[in-house]
Amino acid sequence: QVQLVESGGGLVQPGGSLRLSCAGAGRIVSDYAMGWFRQVPGKERELVATIDWSGVLTYYADSVKGRATISRNKPKNTVYLEMNSLKFEDTAVYYCSVAQRRGATMNPAEYRYWGQGTQVTVSS
Repeated sequence: QVQLVESGGGLVQPGGSLRLSCAGAGRIVSDYAMGWFRQVPGKERELVATIDWSGVLTYYADSVKGRATISRNKPKNTVYLEMNSLKFEDTAVYYCSVAQRRGATMNPAEYRYWGQGTQVTVSS
């Protein structure tokens, strides 16, 4: 079982910024694509960003495009999601996940292994 630990969530004002971190153990985290998802109660989990195994290729959901940056530090087995210009609708629990492939993918079905999530609340 792959262990993923998200951190960095919290309460942020609209227009603010934050950086989420996802620390993983083992080569599976460094050798595969990673994604960040978010979920609010009553809604399906939304894939918002993905990065390929090398850290070069990234894709974003329209809901965060231009406001989010996904990156990874392979030696540290860590993936980050930086978000700015935060909106009320960004409020959610954010999860990281490992894909079943090396290439970045916006297909949620291609992800496995989930962390426990970190809560992001955008509120004034």
